Amino acid sequence: MAETESGANATGYRVLARKYRPRTFPDLIGQEAMVRTLTNAFASGRIAQGFMLTGVRGVGKTTTARLIARALNYGEKPTIDMPDYGPHCEAILESRHMDVIEMDAASNTGVDNMREIIDSVRYAPVQARYKVYIIDEVHMLSKSAFNALLKTLEEPPPHVKFIFATTEINKVPVTILSRCQRFDLKRLDAALLASHYAGIAVKEGVEAEADALAMIARAAEGSVRDGLSLLDQAIAYGEGRVKAADVSSMLGLMDRSRIIDLFAAVMAGNAKAAIEEIEAQYRSGGDPATILSDLADYVHWVTRLKVVKDGALADTSRTEAEKTRGQDHAQKCGIAHLTRAWSMLLKGIREAELHSDPLMAAEMVLIRLAHAAELPGGEELAKLVKQAQPSGERVVPISARELLRGNSEGPAESQAALAVKPQASMPAAPTETRAFSSLQDLLALATEKRDIKLKTDLETLIRPIRVAPGQFELALEAGAHPGLPGEIARKLEAFTGMRWMVMVAKDGGTKPVARQRQENRDSLFITAREHPDVQAVLKRFPGAEIIDVKVPDAAILPPNVSESDEEPR
Repeated sequence: MAETESGANATGYRVLARKYRPRTFPDLIGQEAMVRTLTNAFASGRIAQGFMLTGVRGVGKTTTARLIARALNYGEKPTIDMPDYGPHCEAILESRHMDVIEMDAASNTGVDNMREIIDSVRYAPVQARYKVYIIDEVHMLSKSAFNALLKTLEEPPPHVKFIFATTEINKVPVTILSRCQRFDLKRLDAALLASHYAGIAVKEGVEAEADALAMIARAAEGSVRDGLSLLDQAIAYGEGRVKAADVSSMLGLMDRSRIIDLFAAVMAGNAKAAIEEIEAQYRSGGDPATILSDLADYVHWVTRLKVVKDGALADTSRTEAEKTRGQDHAQKCGIAHLTRAWSMLLKGIREAELHSDPLMAAEMVLIRLAHAAELPGGEELAKLVKQAQPSGERVVPISARELLRGNSEGPAESQAALAVKPQASMPAAPTETRAFSSLQDLLALATEKRDIKLKTDLETLIRPIRVAPGQFELALEAGAHPGLPGEIARKLEAFTGMRWMVMVAKDGGTKPVARQRQENRDSLFITAREHPDVQAVLKRFPGAEIIDVKVPDAAILPPNVSESDEEPR
């Protein structure tokens, strides 16, 4: 092609995303699995009649479709190995070949458009070996259009191939998917993108800083095309040089070291310093929502350093400041504090994006973060409470999954989740389920047979009186239907292989299991609230409340009802 080194040709400048569009399969970076599958398929002659390419924007779906069309019509037979340009290659890659028909489903959604394709597939290609139909954003076709295409897609003429591309694979009917060979194009990681952009900068004769390319790669979010567009913009912005400071200003990003300073202020509980820092970043051109997003990214980075340190440090897209200071923060910050900060930031980013004054919303998020950072974790709180007990008072141990959980929707101290371990031993459920001497045996049988309706009926609609093998005496609750005893008898006979006599009494029996369970839980809540440790927590954190009590199942199950024991044990 008559294209100069700078990217200009007879029609003027060509953007990087078009100039460096892959022209052979080895040029497709990050898609090795797909390339290998296609290579083997073409080599063995096992070429599908339809291909479905899916992935996020800018990962190369349309480019891959054109490469497949080129491979189908290359040389003497279809092949992935295309070292030179054949008679059809250039026209196919530039979307101007008469036998390779590209169609945008967004503007051709109806059944009439599909009928045009169906009518034209009968005719042989004019120049190439195969007539190839490339339909982009295929998920936007109407239901009737999909239905019209089904038969032709399943049994097309030997000279026809279909290639579909979509960003929303879940909207494509399974009847279409089952007739295609599917390839999921991967989102590229930032390190691979940064390396790719560095190579392009060298080819363009542009001096580019590594940190600047890393920023572009992160902003691209896995899309090669998006990153190339940003690189194009950065070259113009920096007058031929790509510098980190320029890219940061261009993207509305802040120096990563300033984001780290903001993190340090927040996690130290210094709300004043955090507010001053975000205001300074805002005056320098930073977008509040973007600043919070960068802060969330750093929280995730510190958490990775804490959990998978070696793997995290291998990330070449991270700056030296992030690696050095991040390791220090990973040592000082607990997982509970980091995960709480992450959850609060996710909600806060949304608030900043929707609020009429993003800075105001972002400042409130930072204040909540700083306030939450001062709160102790669950284990620390348990120790503080025990230390605060009067001398000589017996302290009953608390089993806490999380004694205090920060809430991003309000002050972090406003809620507390308490898990109390009961001190009294409770009778365990019977281990022999085939004895059928209690209601618990029947409930276990219903659970084993996965009969949810029977289990629910036994728990809510009957009052058990006596259970023995083949016999079940009960009283019905007011809401039970008259045919329930017969239904229970039939199911028990089917499950056990023995005849069951279900006798109905007008009165008597213990309370339904569901009601007993609820009353037991209510009692445990009252017991938990009166517990000295819990009272100490509620007193230390005004406004806190008990939202759940975690106990062993045996503690809330109702007592068994057996043949020899009509009253609850």
